[in-house]
Amino acid sequence: MLDNEHRWLKFSVLPGEFCVIQMPPKSNTPGWALTGSFISVTGTAEELSIVCESRNLPAELEVRELWTGLKLQGPFAFTETGVLASFLEPLARAGIPIFAVSTYDTDYVFVKVDTTKRAVKALESSGHTLIS
Repeated sequence: MLDNEHRWLKFSVLPGEFCVIQMPPKSNTPGWALTGSFISVTGTAEELSIVCESRNLPAELEVRELWTGLKLQGPFAFTETGVLASFLEPLARAGIPIFAVSTYDTDYVFVKVDTTKRAVKALESSGHTLIS
């Protein structure tokens, strides 16, 4: 269960804009996807998903939406529960779609660029704190 220390989380906004790309399963990870301040590549039997800075995307690939990255101030132990849920719940109440990525130490939540201000307001209104 989430303890009081983590009920209200600190978070920051990653610089730049990001894109979420889906490629066929077993695709090779393209070099352009492996540069920048944030990289996430996840492969499954159904797809290869890539999150990267939109400025790294080749011109021939079309981006449907741009995303803003929100970084939760970790690290969080694997034994902690409810961390991501406490952050996502205010966004769900506000009707803001998300794309979540977890790492060993923390979580990242991506919101569509045009919902960034609403997302931050919803999070702050729920007690979470935006840090620089």
